[in-house]
Amino acid sequence: MESPCILVCSIDEKTGYCFGCGRTTDEIAGWLAYSAQERREIMNILSDRLETVERKPRRETRRGRMARERAGGRS
Repeated sequence: MESPCILVCSIDEKTGYCFGCGRTTDEIAGWLAYSAQERREIMNILSDRLETVERKPRRETRRGRMARERAGGRS
């Protein structure tokens, strides 16, 4: 199943959107129950939503850490 999740899972209090994927908490919670079409419709608007978040997450994401470690940047 396709998902926009990048393992950040932190919600911007002003917009209500996840800093990582742009979904709302309701969308995240109901993701498995959505039809493929509903998921595609949501995914089509996520990049626009991410432009509106107030700040970017400060912590390194798990996915980012794993990519860095795979690339040999183990620090």
